[in-house]
Amino acid sequence: MKSEDLKQLLTAIYTGDITPESALEKLKNFDFENVENFAKIDHHRNIRTGFPEVIWGPGKTPEQIVKIMEVMRKNNPVVMATRIEPEIYEELQDKIAGLYYYRDAKICAIISDFPTPKHQGIITIVSAGTADLKVGEEAAVTATLCGFSVKRLWDVGVAGIHRLLSNKHLIAEADVLIVVAGMEGALPSVVAGLADCPVIAVPTSVGYGANFDGLAPLLTMLNSCAPGIGVVNIDNGFGAAILAGQIIRTGEKLAIEEGRRKKEEGRIKKEEVDGDSNSK
Repeated sequence: MKSEDLKQLLTAIYTGDITPESALEKLKNFDFENVENFAKIDHHRNIRTGFPEVIWGPGKTPEQIVKIMEVMRKNNPVVMATRIEPEIYEELQDKIAGLYYYRDAKICAIISDFPTPKHQGIITIVSAGTADLKVGEEAAVTATLCGFSVKRLWDVGVAGIHRLLSNKHLIAEADVLIVVAGMEGALPSVVAGLADCPVIAVPTSVGYGANFDGLAPLLTMLNSCAPGIGVVNIDNGFGAAILAGQIIRTGEKLAIEEGRRKKEEGRIKKEEVDGDSNSK
């Protein structure tokens, strides 16, 4: 944002020509910063969506990732890059101070403090098999960095359904469930039949030849007979976590609005009672 534009906006708020709420809407769509000739950093995405822009690692050189992260850290509480292979991290860690690597999730992050929950609600990630853990961990780490409480339930696929059923309390405690499965992808349907909260299904590319690199579980999840399931793309643990966070934040906003509505109703009722008393 240019300083002159910001000054004009602040002046308009001061003079009453624009409300603080309208000013916030304008700020949500201000501005980006160029990184040489290869990237434009959206510094205001955190205001608009609730979480800063995230760096997609594949296809970028280590030098590009370094330059992008250094620009982003000046304006964002969390800087995160996904799908970072260990050998790429080895190159990055010598050039970026304070860089942390979540090896199982293949996520790099710069964080000022260790992430602690700042939102109500629990996101529980469930995986069908151990081979699905890299996608499950991508979801878990993303949700944690977004400020949500996360619980993990690994290796409870339908081939041994008793493992899932013995952990029904974790399903009952969850506010949003992310269910990660490869092979035939049946686990989200089973979980959704046990849960009273939204279920986000994540197909993985784990499986034999007819799995078609995740297409088979994707189609199974899309065709689930259990209601209340949303499906993201193959291996997209990151997208599942962001969606889960949006669901919980929406619930928080609705609760705040409901509290305001009740407070206003109470104020109006009190004024009516006081008015009746004064008329007597």
